[in-house]
Amino acid sequence: MQSARAWPALRVEDWGQTCDTVHMWAQIIGKIRLSQTPLINHWWNATLYVTARGLTTSSIPYGDRLFDIEFDFIDHDLRIRTSDGDGRSVALKPQSVAEFYRRTFAALGELQIEPKIDPRPNEVDPAIPFADDEEHKSYDAAAVTTFWQQLQSAHRVFTAFRSHFVGKASPVHFFWGAFDLACTRFSGRPAPEHPGGAPNCPDSVMVEGYSRELSSCGFWPGGGEEGAFYAYAYPEPEGFSAYQVGPEAAYYSDQHREFLLPYEAVRTDGEPDRALMQFLQDTYAACADLAHWDRALLEDDPHRWVEGPSAAG
Repeated sequence: MQSARAWPALRVEDWGQTCDTVHMWAQIIGKIRLSQTPLINHWWNATLYVTARGLTTSSIPYGDRLFDIEFDFIDHDLRIRTSDGDGRSVALKPQSVAEFYRRTFAALGELQIEPKIDPRPNEVDPAIPFADDEEHKSYDAAAVTTFWQQLQSAHRVFTAFRSHFVGKASPVHFFWGAFDLACTRFSGRPAPEHPGGAPNCPDSVMVEGYSRELSSCGFWPGGGEEGAFYAYAYPEPEGFSAYQVGPEAAYYSDQHREFLLPYEAVRTDGEPDRALMQFLQDTYAACADLAHWDRALLEDDPHRWVEGPSAAG
C-alpha cells in the first residue's frame, strides 16, 4: 500500500518564489555537469537524476578524477563529492542565487575543481546573470521536500512506462532548463529541423534536442493547481490533438500544443499509478499509431524473463 506521501499535495502558488530560486540553483549545477561532459544525443549529458535524497548530476569527469553534486532535499545540503575521498557541502537555505553561486564555486575551488560555465540562465525571461541575481532568494524547505516526493512518484511510474519500450529511449531525467522531469521515446527516424525560439536559449539547443522523431512525457510545476503531467509528439502527426486519451481529466492544450493531466487529478484518483500510466500509454499510442511507428519492433513485455532463465545467473 502506498503511503500518504507517495502523492503529496503542493499548490504551485504556495511555493512559487522558492520554485523560482531552486530552478536557478539547478541551472547552475546542471551547467557545471554540461561544461565537463561530451555531448550525448539530445543533451542527455546535461540532465539531473532523481535520487533517494534529492537530485544528482551523477559522476562527472574532471582530469583523472570524478566528482558528483547532489541536492539533498532531506537534510537540505548541496553535497559535492570527489573520487579521491574529499568533499564539501553548501547549506540549502534562504539565500540569493548570487550567494549560492559564490558559495558553490568557492567549495569547488577548495576541491581544485574550476569549471567554466555560461553564467546566465536559459529558457527563462528575464535571464538575470547568476552572480547578479539577488531577486530570487526564497527557500521553503518543506515545500522543496514535497516537490521531490512528487518527483519520486512520477519517476517510479515513468520508469515502469519506459520498461515497455526497447527502442531508443532517454533515461528518466530532470531538465534544469524547463525544470521538468521527462522521459522520451524515439521512432528511429529523423525529424524536421526544430525552429527554436525558447527564451534566452540558442536555437541549436532545440535543433539537437528535437533532431529525431519522438514521443515525450513529463511532469513540471505548472499547468495545473499542483503541477501537471504532459505528453507531446514531435513532429505532431495529423489528428494527434483529437485522439481520445484517458483518464477523464486529461485534455489537449492548444496553448502548449501537448496533452496535459493535472497532478491533482492523479493524486486524488483511487489508483494514482494506474491513472498516470493510462495517460502515458494513451498519449504514446496517439503518436505511435498516427505517425505509423513500427510498434512491433520498438516494444516488448518487461516481464518476458519472469518465468524464464534468471538474468542474474
